[in-house]
Amino acid sequence: MISLGSTKRWRFAAGAAVALALVAGACSGDDDDSASEDTAADEPAAEEPAAEEPAGEEPAAEEPAAEEPATDDTVEVTQDGGLLDAVRERDLLRCGVNNELPGFGVVDSAGVYSGFDVEYCQVVAAGILGDSTKVEYIPLSSEARFTALTSGEVDVLIRNTTATATRDGELGVNFLTTTFYDGQGVMVPASTGFTTIEELDGANICVLSGTTTELNLAAVFGARGIAFNPQKFETDDLLRPAYEQGQCEAWTTDASALAAWKSTLEAEGAEEQFIMPEIISKEPLGPLVADGDTEWAQAVNWSVLATIQAWEFELDSTNIGSYAGEDPNILNFIGTDGFDPGLGLSPTFAVDIVTQVGNYQEIFERNIVPLGLTIEGSPNNLWTEGGLLYAPPYR
Repeated sequence: MISLGSTKRWRFAAGAAVALALVAGACSGDDDDSASEDTAADEPAAEEPAAEEPAGEEPAAEEPAAEEPATDDTVEVTQDGGLLDAVRERDLLRCGVNNELPGFGVVDSAGVYSGFDVEYCQVVAAGILGDSTKVEYIPLSSEARFTALTSGEVDVLIRNTTATATRDGELGVNFLTTTFYDGQGVMVPASTGFTTIEELDGANICVLSGTTTELNLAAVFGARGIAFNPQKFETDDLLRPAYEQGQCEAWTTDASALAAWKSTLEAEGAEEQFIMPEIISKEPLGPLVADGDTEWAQAVNWSVLATIQAWEFELDSTNIGSYAGEDPNILNFIGTDGFDPGLGLSPTFAVDIVTQVGNYQEIFERNIVPLGLTIEGSPNNLWTEGGLLYAPPYR
C-alpha cells in the first residue's frame, strides 16, 4: 500500500475572504445543479455594510496567518509479508515441485527427490537457512500449483512453470529469475514417419491440462489451419500410458521434457521416438513466489542468481570456499570482506549455496545433460558465451 504526503491547505487573510464572498454573491444567479434545495431561490439576502474604521486611527494590522507545517512529500511504502522471518523461525522451506518429470523433479521408491528444479529448492534453503537439506518437497499438479502458492501451502514454487503476462498479472504470483529457457515441441513414435506438425492434421495429441502447452497447441495449430483432437490429462502419470498405448499420435510439451521422456521411454523398452525440430513457443521456466512480500522475493531471487554469478566467476563447489584472490567483486560475493547489500541474507550465503549444491553449470550437468541436452549453443549458457544467463552486479 502506498500512502502519499498530506495535501496542502491554504489560509487566506480576512480581507481576501470578504472579497471572495462578494464575488460569490455576484455570481449567485447562475444555475448550479449541486446547490442545496434549502437555499432560498428568491432574492439574495442584503449584504451588511462593512464596519467603518474609527476616524483618525490606522487600520489594525492583520495578524500573519499561522505557518503550516512543512509538507511531507515522502512516499511511504507499506509491505505486508514477513515470510522470510517465518521460514527462518520454522527452520524449513516448503517447496512446490514436480514429482514425475525426469531431469527436473522426480521421487524414487525411497521418497528421495531429485532433479534440476529440486536442486533449486535446495539452493534457496542453503541461501536462506544455511542448510540445503532443510526442505519439505510438496508435489503439485499443473492445475493445483498456483493455488498452493497463493494460499501459503508452499513458500516457493519451482516446478517447470512458464512465466507469462496473464499469470503475472492475474494470479497473484511473482516470477523471478529464469533458470531454464525452453520452448514447446512435439514428439511422435519414429515409426510414424511424421517430421512436421502439418503432417499431424486430424491427429489426437496428448497434452497436460491447465498449462501454457495446451494454449500454445490451440493457438499454433489454429493459426495454421491444422485440425487436431486434444487429449487432455492432469498429470504425466496419466498421459504417458495413453501415449504408449496409441491413444495419441503425438505428445506435446516443453522440448526439455520431451527429451526426458524420449530417454526414459527408450531406456525402458519402448519404440524409438522422434522429436520434431520445430519449436513453437517461448517457455522461460523458473521459481515464483506469491505477490506481496518483496523481502521474501529478493531473498529467493538472489539465492538463485548466486548460482549464475558463481559460474561466471569460475567458482564451483570445489573452490569457492578456498578463494584467496583479491578481486573486489568476488570478495563482495563470497562475503569475506563483510559486504552486506541488505537482502536479508548472510554475507556468506553464496558460499553456502555453491559449496552445498553447486553453481549453475554443476546443477545443469548433473540433471539435464543425462537427458541428451547440452549447455553449449543453448540459451542456457552464460551471456559471455552467447547464452541468456546474466546476473546483476553484486555490489
